Amino acid sequence: MSYHFSKSVGALRSSAIRDLMSIATRTDIISFAGGMPGNELFPVDALREMMQTMPLTQLQEGMQYGPTGGYPPLLDALKERLRKKGFPVETNGLIITTGSLQALNILGKLFVNPGDTVLTENPVFIGGVSAFSQYEANITGIDLDEDGISIEQLKTALIQKPKFLYITPNFHNPAGIVYSRERRVQLIETLRDTDVPIIEDDAYGELFFDEDTCQISRPMKTWVDADMDKQIFYTGSFSKVFGPGLRIAWALTPPEVCNKMSICKQSIDACSPMLSQVLMYEFMRTGRLEPYIDFLRKTYKQRRDMMLDAIERYFPKEVTFVNPRGGFYLWLKMPQGIDEELLFHNVLDKGAVFVLGGVFDPHGKKNGYIRLSYCNTPEDQIERGIKIIGSCLKEMLVNIKHV
Repeated sequence: MSYHFSKSVGALRSSAIRDLMSIATRTDIISFAGGMPGNELFPVDALREMMQTMPLTQLQEGMQYGPTGGYPPLLDALKERLRKKGFPVETNGLIITTGSLQALNILGKLFVNPGDTVLTENPVFIGGVSAFSQYEANITGIDLDEDGISIEQLKTALIQKPKFLYITPNFHNPAGIVYSRERRVQLIETLRDTDVPIIEDDAYGELFFDEDTCQISRPMKTWVDADMDKQIFYTGSFSKVFGPGLRIAWALTPPEVCNKMSICKQSIDACSPMLSQVLMYEFMRTGRLEPYIDFLRKTYKQRRDMMLDAIERYFPKEVTFVNPRGGFYLWLKMPQGIDEELLFHNVLDKGAVFVLGGVFDPHGKKNGYIRLSYCNTPEDQIERGIKIIGSCLKEMLVNIKHV
């Protein structure tokens, strides 16, 4: 029998990520590939303690279907948390989604018709591209520099009348950058008086490494005027600061958009996992969330520092990168003449792995970059893994010079 799949299936690019994740979880490999918290960091003891003391009725509630929009106590607690951070929760709707990728998928479903243009960064979180591409969007990638998206390229791309612009301003995956305040203002003014919404994906926003960066990384949704607020669809997630397996994220959008998202979500999964939402609520209610996030910031900063120190000692000087001020990732430009795919295989043969930069090109093109993640690698493995990559790089550079 032959299967006649839809056109949208042909646009999906999940295989590269799936294959990488299978490598990243191998115990015999030092992995800098996984964009996920380390298992050893999860607050498992706290969860055990909470579940032992929670009322039976609450656990029963967690086993049941719930409202499509989210578990009401969690919604209330999250609204209060967002309100304290300056978000306009009174003039927007809030919906719980099954991971932030579901929010992106729903927004794509709501806005994209086959052939529509969607603007993204280049590089870009490939999950976002997959979410939009399945609705047969034409993806236009706009280059990043260390301050954020190219405003000149954005102005040119607006001629295409895009359905929306998708960006990750804070601790970008994979580029590791945080948009400067000046670039954010330029972005807002460029899109003002247009009909182009901004999807502000802030999955890593809690993971800043110092207070100065905390101020720079304030989401645009918290400081734009009322007119521009209607143009920003904000997505956040607990995956990076609690546990990705619980699949708890949210979207804060204008009420009309939020209502449409809820209707759409009803036909996808009816509701996000209720037990996950109950546990998330209890973690917040009992005052455990903020200390845990602070612990993660310190841990990831320490791992970043260890990686930077090892790179300084083992990598050739020709490798360049922007020092990440939060989040999970280092985005490294390879020296002239280095084939990053050959480097990948050489490094893998010696027991380490990273992600090829081309995975994050909107159209899968090689770009001369690699992504290293420090979040998922235990401290005792970081130096050994970086030393492997550095030795392979130096060996390849020697070979290039001898040609």
